[in-house]
Amino acid sequence: MGEKSELLRVGKYNLRFNEILGLDINELDIYRSKGLPAHMLKRRHFKCLKYIDYIPEIIENPDYIGVNPNEQVTSIELVKRYDDNVMIGIKLDTDGNYLYVFTMHDIQESKISRRLYSGRLREFSIDSN
Repeated sequence: MGEKSELLRVGKYNLRFNEILGLDINELDIYRSKGLPAHMLKRRHFKCLKYIDYIPEIIENPDYIGVNPNEQVTSIELVKRYDDNVMIGIKLDTDGNYLYVFTMHDIQESKISRRLYSGRLREFSIDSN
């Protein structure tokens, strides 16, 4: 990912995600690169740039959580509904010392529905046990 000096801490992994997704990830800090906005511009994720400061809120209280089955390493997906549906992808650093946000983009309502139906995404509520 990069040097820790290039990273901004944006949250802490919620161990309840493990229970819901069947994962075994420690309660690690989550970081984002200072270069994430440039990555988003390069990937044409313009809509989500205005939500970049909402990353801590998305991590703390996502509406949906899931795992991307197409990634080699565990990749967690967190989705939050605002005026736009925003998804962030989180991966474990290769050294395993921290998690990091590797992507952030909008996601269409139809994709959320399909992923809920297939089980790739699950509803998440901080109030549910």
